[in-house]
Amino acid sequence: MMSAFPMLSAEALAVSCLVVLMAGVVKGMVGFAMPMIMISLLGGVIGPELALAGLILPTLLSNGLQALRQGPRAAWQSLRRFRRFLLSGLVLLVLSAQMVRVLPGNVLLLLIGVPVVAFTSMQLAGWQPRLPVRGHAWVEATLGAFAGFVGGMSGIWGPPTILYLTALDTPKTEQIRVQGVIYGLGALALFWAHVASGVLRAETLPFSIAMVAPALAGMWVGFRIQDRINQQAFRTATLLVLFVAGLNLIRRALMA
Repeated sequence: MMSAFPMLSAEALAVSCLVVLMAGVVKGMVGFAMPMIMISLLGGVIGPELALAGLILPTLLSNGLQALRQGPRAAWQSLRRFRRFLLSGLVLLVLSAQMVRVLPGNVLLLLIGVPVVAFTSMQLAGWQPRLPVRGHAWVEATLGAFAGFVGGMSGIWGPPTILYLTALDTPKTEQIRVQGVIYGLGALALFWAHVASGVLRAETLPFSIAMVAPALAGMWVGFRIQDRINQQAFRTATLLVLFVAGLNLIRRALMA
């Protein structure tokens, strides 16, 4: 069996499966954080390139499952509802990707991480900003542009997206679905980008395939938990995971 994974020991493979299982549970519960958890924890067990290759297929398939959980029609409705956010984000992502060398990586991570930690801290302390569901097209386009800008520069577009959905008080089922649609499109682009870059190749593909099963098993558990918790508990769990994500961005910036 291990001949399929010449880069790994049996212990490293077992630990990797446990990490991905945990990442799947968190993603099933709140809709995001799988890449963050996998990169942060797998980096201490295996090489960074293999860790990146390992998350590509689980991320792609888990986001597809998340987006289509209520069926293609519901996914399409979410795509239409948040089309301004998605379109402005896509445009700025493409443009800002060309400027990736303008800002040092650690500065950009701080620019994302510090506001995320501050904003989530205030919300966890009781402050609850609200945006109207309708009549704020310019706000949606602006926040989508910001998410796309930081995504193109850093590869991280989750926190601004989740802050926006939380401020809208989006029902948990739709919030999970919208995240699946948004991240699924990004994961598809990531897949082709790393096929072209050589990160996903014959030597690393078996590891990425092997991580699919624990990722989907974890998501199944996370979905069961998500179905049982109410909107407020879901919101709190989302903010806690986002708070940890922000701290992780700051840690990465300070260690860079």
